[in-house]
Amino acid sequence: MADAAPAPDLDLRIVRYFTVVAEQRHFGRAAGALHITQPSLSRQIQRLERVLGARLFDRTPQGARLTEAGEVFLPRAKWLLRAAGEAAAVTRAAAEPSRITVGYINGIFVTPAVRDLRRRFPEAEVRTLHLDWGEPREALLAGRVDAVVTRLPLRTDGLRVTVLYHEPRVLVVPLDHRLAGKESVTLDDFADEPLPRGRDPLWNAFWRVDPRPDGSPAPGGPLIDAVEDKFEHVAAGQAVAIVPRVPGISLRPDLTAVPLHGVEPSHVVLATRAGDNSRLLAALRRSVEALLTAPEPG
Repeated sequence: MADAAPAPDLDLRIVRYFTVVAEQRHFGRAAGALHITQPSLSRQIQRLERVLGARLFDRTPQGARLTEAGEVFLPRAKWLLRAAGEAAAVTRAAAEPSRITVGYINGIFVTPAVRDLRRRFPEAEVRTLHLDWGEPREALLAGRVDAVVTRLPLRTDGLRVTVLYHEPRVLVVPLDHRLAGKESVTLDDFADEPLPRGRDPLWNAFWRVDPRPDGSPAPGGPLIDAVEDKFEHVAAGQAVAIVPRVPGISLRPDLTAVPLHGVEPSHVVLATRAGDNSRLLAALRRSVEALLTAPEPG
């Protein structure tokens, strides 16, 4: 019997690049999300295609479209990344049972829970890692963090998610905006004003309230990849923005926040990988649920 053909040597970093291009359907946007140049990304995808012996994307005037082979590979690529992340996390936990990395995003403070964990487990190595607002899910599944405190919306398949507390939402406007200084506003007060758009449909649905309660679409707005870009567009008068009210966090001096009524609040959550129940992670969960509560209004 002839020997079986050797398995292809898949670089998981490039496999992740492939999944981002598949999600963005555009090489330029994917390159921006990955913080690499578009030519470099194109070369890496071509390298993956050579290893697999199949073309994965067709380029179109609108961006990039998965080929039939790409459609077949995509769910398997996501499985590979999840399996690699889980394997790394489980192996690390077995080799270093007293090590944990806690992720967090802007405007969320994990210090009380981290200090409590370090006090109760002085032998443990407890790390923290700041994440961009679009990173928590990927960071968990890739094994970069073991837990993350973040905000919904978040794709929860493969994760265990616990709601910790709620934050009212506010409308951010320039100081000279007609709504600046109001005691509160509703969606009707700025129904026709543009709001920044993200690349994640879940994010857009929640933070743009899109569609509106009557089924109408929210107005368009500038595309952003960072919180700083959102506030820059607002300050320039190109948009208004809906954000969580976070006591103790100051806006830039040319902006102001107005309480927004009639919408559900933002939800701050603890997310971990489903099925990950190490001793240290269980202790962290108890600390987070006990100590990370809604900040007092400033």
